[in-house]
Amino acid sequence: MKNRKKHSIKKWAGRLHLWLGLITGLVVFIVAITGCIYVFQDEIKDLVHDWRKVEPEKRSFIEPSQLRIAVKEHYPDASNNFVIYAGRDRPAAVYSADGEKQYYFHFNPYSGEFLHAQDFDTDFFDIIRNLHMYLLLPEKLGRQVVGISTIIFLLMLITGIILWWPRKLKNLKNALKVKWNARWRRLNYDLHNVSGFDIHLLAIIIAVTGLYFSYEWVSDGLYELGNLGKDYKSDKVVTKVLPRTKVSGNPIDLAFYESMELLPGQDMYFVWDNGEKAPITTGAYPESLDFDHQTNFYFHPQTAELLQTHFYSEKSPGMKLQEMSYGLHTGQYLGLAGKILAFIASLFIASLPVTGFLVWWGRKNRMEHLTR
Repeated sequence: MKNRKKHSIKKWAGRLHLWLGLITGLVVFIVAITGCIYVFQDEIKDLVHDWRKVEPEKRSFIEPSQLRIAVKEHYPDASNNFVIYAGRDRPAAVYSADGEKQYYFHFNPYSGEFLHAQDFDTDFFDIIRNLHMYLLLPEKLGRQVVGISTIIFLLMLITGIILWWPRKLKNLKNALKVKWNARWRRLNYDLHNVSGFDIHLLAIIIAVTGLYFSYEWVSDGLYELGNLGKDYKSDKVVTKVLPRTKVSGNPIDLAFYESMELLPGQDMYFVWDNGEKAPITTGAYPESLDFDHQTNFYFHPQTAELLQTHFYSEKSPGMKLQEMSYGLHTGQYLGLAGKILAFIASLFIASLPVTGFLVWWGRKNRMEHLTR
């Protein structure tokens, strides 16, 4: 009776695994293979683009307001409310939107010299990122297609483990081996099963942290998980301000330079103008191009008065878990070793729909042959 129940569970798990795989296999393959390519995007771009590096200088960075003016000179209709200084030896960049078009305009952070216009529609890695996140579909639709497919992929990992699990523990050792000298169908079957089991924990981390970018409820869930349901008042930040008389200096510049004084020695800083009714938000990161361990400051948009500090050390475990999602998803959080792991895991994830399809196709053709 017990064996019959186990057989029934495996039978239904097999059906679910098959049909979910056939429905979402192509999406999972595209998302995984583009993730492989994107993992080392900074390293590859540094090799092929000389504008990605500048000569470090001892003087201060140019004012963000000057970079915003420069954007208006080149692209009068483009927005310019977000400026990031990526490091002492890297360009400063202004994020801009001009209608449906999105850009990063890169400048020398000391002289303000215009270096490069990064067009999201033509830049290779921006296309790869949009394919990874939205399948090049309209953002709202693409986000849902990728998000739902990722949830289904998580279900497939569970059904896959059920199917892989040996009936007897003494067979566990064999279930972890690939018979390299077997015929191609058996070799493909082993590769699908063994690689699926070997990477399932990494695949779950990659999938869940990917869902963070698709669904707010996943973000909220990570926050609750990290805080074990506890609410931290220190995570509540100011979002609205009352208008005041504007100071003589530029509040954006004042906020930016004060942020550097409040937290000196950081590699990367940004300043974000949220409009007249919301605070100016600034941020600092310890390492260039590493979007983790973020500290934030909030300033009044007219007076540049410091309204709130939110140092990384003061953030709750849940907020830290939220903010490390990008680093965990790309492997960046663990440095080069983490990126290599993310690359290998994504490559194996991309192989699962292929080997899974070949398992199904082989069985289908075999059954057709036997019934002739």
